[in-house]
Amino acid sequence: MSRSASQTKIISASLLLAGVASILVVYKYATKPRTRSKSLPKDDTNDSDAPKSPTKDSARKGSTDTPLHSNKSSDSGATSPGAGGVSTSTEDFMAELHAQIEEIDKRGKALFRAKKHLDAAEVFTEALELINSKVDNASKYSNLNRQLVTLMNNRSAMYEKGGLPDLALVDCDGILDIEPSHSKARTRKLRILEALERYSEALVEENREKLRLGIPMTPPVSQSKIEQLMGHILPAKIDETLAEIEKKHGKSDRPLPSCHTIMQLIQSFAGYNSWMAQAARDGGLDELSAQLDAASTDAEKIECLLKKGRRYAYHRKFEECKNTFESAYEILEKGGDELKDILEGDTYARVLEWTGMCRHLRYDLDGALKCYEACSDADPTNAEILVKRAGVRMDSGKLDEALSLFDTALGIDPSAVDALLHRANLRMLEQKPLEAKADLERCIELRPNHIFAHLRLATIYMALDDAAGAKRSLDNANQIDPQSSEVHSYRGELLFAQGQMDAAKVEFDLASECDEGNPTAYVNAALAVMNTPGTGGGPPDIPEAVRLLEKAIDVDPQFHTAYVHLGQLKLSMATDLATARAVVALYDQGLEFCRTADELRDIVSMRILTIAQVDAAGALKMDTLNMQ
Repeated sequence: MSRSASQTKIISASLLLAGVASILVVYKYATKPRTRSKSLPKDDTNDSDAPKSPTKDSARKGSTDTPLHSNKSSDSGATSPGAGGVSTSTEDFMAELHAQIEEIDKRGKALFRAKKHLDAAEVFTEALELINSKVDNASKYSNLNRQLVTLMNNRSAMYEKGGLPDLALVDCDGILDIEPSHSKARTRKLRILEALERYSEALVEENREKLRLGIPMTPPVSQSKIEQLMGHILPAKIDETLAEIEKKHGKSDRPLPSCHTIMQLIQSFAGYNSWMAQAARDGGLDELSAQLDAASTDAEKIECLLKKGRRYAYHRKFEECKNTFESAYEILEKGGDELKDILEGDTYARVLEWTGMCRHLRYDLDGALKCYEACSDADPTNAEILVKRAGVRMDSGKLDEALSLFDTALGIDPSAVDALLHRANLRMLEQKPLEAKADLERCIELRPNHIFAHLRLATIYMALDDAAGAKRSLDNANQIDPQSSEVHSYRGELLFAQGQMDAAKVEFDLASECDEGNPTAYVNAALAVMNTPGTGGGPPDIPEAVRLLEKAIDVDPQFHTAYVHLGQLKLSMATDLATARAVVALYDQGLEFCRTADELRDIVSMRILTIAQVDAAGALKMDTLNMQ
């Protein structure tokens, strides 16, 4: 079955930024990695500052990040033994040392111009080793320190040109430790990391530079760089996370969604009222349990299990409902065709249908489809089963197959409102609002009191910027059920879009009063709070927004949108690394319940960015993210 619009609708992210851009930031990420050559690009250094090519033997010798201590013992700084063991003055010694360095540097640059990059790197290493052998602490001498940085920069450029990127990175780090604002070293480091496809490290380096310079971290990196790096990082990370979730839970052992979500889904089907009416006639749970205990044949047990499972759904005990139908299905599987042939009426088909629904709710798509297809074989003219099969195909991303099943269902029964309602969802996924609108209008024509059709039609009017049409649809839905939590929630979204934050908050509060288990109401209320200035034009009531988002997660731990907004808000307020790491833990909690790449995308994105900030601060030995 396709998921209801209420599970995917949320207030436009662009709206939530109004007036609070410094608090909540929403990023747009590329969804596919960009093609990139693995060869290292050209350097941006020049001859006078840093040659552009290194040498082979330097790889064997290693590299020098910072000056090493001399083996000599000296209390007064740099010394040089003269004839007969008499020390020259520091000034004379430094002049001689600079002359030696400049001579070596000229040889290195000549090799660079001859494109003997690794030979040039070896010569620059010679100069660096000369400094290390003569001076205990080069940083005490500004001119010598500048030469040290220049030589490392030159050697780093040579390593990059000579195909030794790891050594080039070591020198870049050494330069940045001495001179954090050295733009060429930082640019080269980022370029090499990206060329090596070490995109996560590049993202950390971007954040580290912001922290070095004391720039506030919202957003942590430029938008263009976010898109570029996340375009490389995100697809692989999403696949990796999905694999981890599947490994942990398997395809058939995922938890059921919240009661509110399940009710939204099953109530969207026209058969819901007849299912519940039948469950009421079947008797209470104690009576049905006694009948099951007295059953002597598999056929009698399956009949009792069907009634008992349906009765659990009647009482909204969906975990017990799922377990009961799985037990019935297990008996059916063992009994085979012989058992199937002796079951009365449509028992076989209904057990398959309910088992398929329970599996679909747990996102066991393969298991659900197996049940639904067997049900269609047993009940080939049932349009509702075709609609549920189409819903599985939609959740699998196979929209063309889903559309074909909807069309088949309407061919069997042109008045199948379920097919019209759920095909409208598919049309919206295809970004075809006018076709979705036509399906919903036909659905309402066939069944004027179909509240879900009116609500979804309201969302289409909002998407088409037709506020009057949206209000008209919501008024119609309100007449059908004035106590509907969804009606109030949709009204609040319309008012939010119109900038009426106080009125929107009232509707969101009414939505949560009508159904305390509706997580959308709490998230939307939090966004309204964040877009409402405090007393006297002060900041919004951030603690209240946090409370509402935490409440949304409390009533529905699988509502991934709440994790995204709560994490963003908490990170914006974080002044220490412990709080920032707690945001990562929050995102990890949300990832446990994600089922699809779309659900994962936002949380994984924000988790990557948060870790980049934390790692960057940690690398700089900082214990705070507060830039003020």
